[in-house]
Amino acid sequence: MNTHVCIAVTPEQQQLSQAVAQFASRHAPVDATRAGLDDLATGRLPSWWTALVGNGFHAVHLPESVGGQGGGLEEMACVLEAAGSALLPGPLLTTAIAGAALASNPSPAAHTLLKEIAEGATAVMVSGEQAEVRGARDGDDWRLTGSSGLALGMCSAQRVVLPFTDEAGALLWALIDPAEGEVEARRGTDLTTDLGILSLSDRPVSGSAVLTGMDTELSACLTVAFTAAAAAGITQWCVDTVTEHLRTREQFGKPIGTFQALQHKAAMLLVNSALATAAAWDAVRALSGSADADQHRLTACSAAVMAVMPVPGLVLEALTMLGAIGFTWEHDLHLYWRRATSLAASIGPISRWTRRLGELSSTATRDVTVNLGESDADFRARVADILDRALSLSDNGFGRQGDYPEFMVGARRELLADAGLIAPHWPAPWGCDATVRQQLIVDEEFGKRVELVRPSVGIAEWILPSLIAAGSEELQQRFVPATLRGELSWCQLFSEPGAGSDLASLSTRAVRVEGGWRINGHKIWTSLAHRADYGALLARTDPDAPKHRGIGYFILDMRSAGVEFKQITQSSGRAEFNEVFLTDVFVPDEMLLGDPAAGWQLAISTMAHERVAISGYVNIDRMGALRELVEVSTDPDPVLHAIGEIDAYTNALKALGVRETLRLLDGQAPGPASSIAKVATNVMLRRAAELTLGLTGPLALEQDSQPAVVAPYLDLPAELIGGGTTEIQLNIIAQLILGLPRK
Repeated sequence: MNTHVCIAVTPEQQQLSQAVAQFASRHAPVDATRAGLDDLATGRLPSWWTALVGNGFHAVHLPESVGGQGGGLEEMACVLEAAGSALLPGPLLTTAIAGAALASNPSPAAHTLLKEIAEGATAVMVSGEQAEVRGARDGDDWRLTGSSGLALGMCSAQRVVLPFTDEAGALLWALIDPAEGEVEARRGTDLTTDLGILSLSDRPVSGSAVLTGMDTELSACLTVAFTAAAAAGITQWCVDTVTEHLRTREQFGKPIGTFQALQHKAAMLLVNSALATAAAWDAVRALSGSADADQHRLTACSAAVMAVMPVPGLVLEALTMLGAIGFTWEHDLHLYWRRATSLAASIGPISRWTRRLGELSSTATRDVTVNLGESDADFRARVADILDRALSLSDNGFGRQGDYPEFMVGARRELLADAGLIAPHWPAPWGCDATVRQQLIVDEEFGKRVELVRPSVGIAEWILPSLIAAGSEELQQRFVPATLRGELSWCQLFSEPGAGSDLASLSTRAVRVEGGWRINGHKIWTSLAHRADYGALLARTDPDAPKHRGIGYFILDMRSAGVEFKQITQSSGRAEFNEVFLTDVFVPDEMLLGDPAAGWQLAISTMAHERVAISGYVNIDRMGALRELVEVSTDPDPVLHAIGEIDAYTNALKALGVRETLRLLDGQAPGPASSIAKVATNVMLRRAAELTLGLTGPLALEQDSQPAVVAPYLDLPAELIGGGTTEIQLNIIAQLILGLPRK
């Protein structure tokens, strides 16, 4: 499994990131950067700047027509991320932002500056919200007076893109040689990047140096996206540094990485780093691939909230795991901490971004469609034809699996089941043997027909793949078609009172008898057991075998003699879970899947069997009550901030899913995205619930309020605990992904 989460998705992008990291290691080790901090503060360029320019890293994203490398914004983001992780000092970020902002500007002055940047000139683009510069007409030219405000990279800049307002209040932009004004150096929080203010006093500026057609909104989004990429690199350095420290630092005679509290903190650091990286990547991707300004704004706001503003806190969290050593001047962490704080300050405050995103969310959502091109055209045509035929049919009732639209049965469902489109990732004849690309095509074609509800097999989605893999042809014929048609319902008999998330500790016994197995035990938290026809049952077949061996995977007829269940009423008042008691239950040999001792491996396969589905990362709107509250509130501001915060988290989760899908489409092995998303989703669900309760007030007095507040809140534990608690997932991330030692 690939454990390193970075912006680079394709192998080519990964090679670019590695090349930048190697350059930094050779030319700008942190010890050398420390030795040159005073020079950096004055704006002196690092000695290796010419070598950087020679490699073209600073102009990866600029067109070849001006001397750039002809790459895209995503490639430049990879450079900035790697530079952030290596603490590469100097004006790379500010120069990259200026180049990106001017790349689409048609003005001759912009073209000239782009050529100068490609040749190695450093530049800074000042924010329109920071600068206070007034312009007065002087014939065809201008005279500018005012201040740029604090700007990173100002002292080292050889060119400045400066906003100013004319007599009518319109915002214009001028290209300035800072030597024509007065640059005052300031002591910056970030010791590796200079900070200064440019002041102009009735300074003449040629009319040819004033830009036309400048897209200020696009420039602001670019600034956030590239800043987020640099910040993401910092979080990745923190994950690597903390992980190495926890593996090697010993206390009480053992590595501190064995302490569960530190494992969980390190795992959460990885989760937050992955979300920051995904949000930064998504902002750059939107700017590269979409002309929709709303998509640019959505992703920029999300990147600000998820990938820039939280990073100082994440570095501080890393410091606490390093202990006092991380709080010393000699340790490099404080240099990263300072840079993270400076980057956040350069785009802050966070309230600006959460409110903007809250407003945008009322009219726009992040489009996570993956462009599949014209590939698999025959497959797409066949799917489209089947779905069009399905639209002409109807279902006539609910099946055994529940009373939700996706469980309806009838002619429509039967057509889709026979065509293999209910679970296209399953092997034929039950599915279509669909590749990753083909699964996405099926998703797209269903999405085009919003009135066509996509059928589901419910819990069986995690059970039948094991039956197909290890069951006899007779069992497959008996169970798979009927389940696809909605005629059978299933439950999962895994958890026990003494073995919840620790499934391998189960004590239910299966003893071989003539013709099969006699099973005794007690299962709990079994969803819908009282309605299920069959269940997937784990039972210990060999009590003397190691913990993860000697377990059998059985298919249990829930109507068998000796099977009793007791429904468990939840705090919401519903009773969807059950205790299941097994007393001398006979299970025939043919209902055992595979080897009697190989049930654990089948169980892991069952739980890990996931179809490719971006929407699966976040597929339910958690802000219904807040959206309604905005419409009626006399003070919608706090609600908009809350919606923005939740939406930023949701967008980052969606981006995580898109990235993993693109990796799979590229033929790469699965990464850690699934485990990370499970933890991150739980964090999002809890935060959304807290914000909703805190803002809706008296609505929570009534259980059946409209809009619903308490009812979904009381159902929250089922989502937080189902599939393994957050703590168990953090253990998995810490030990299996970060490689921290077990006790």
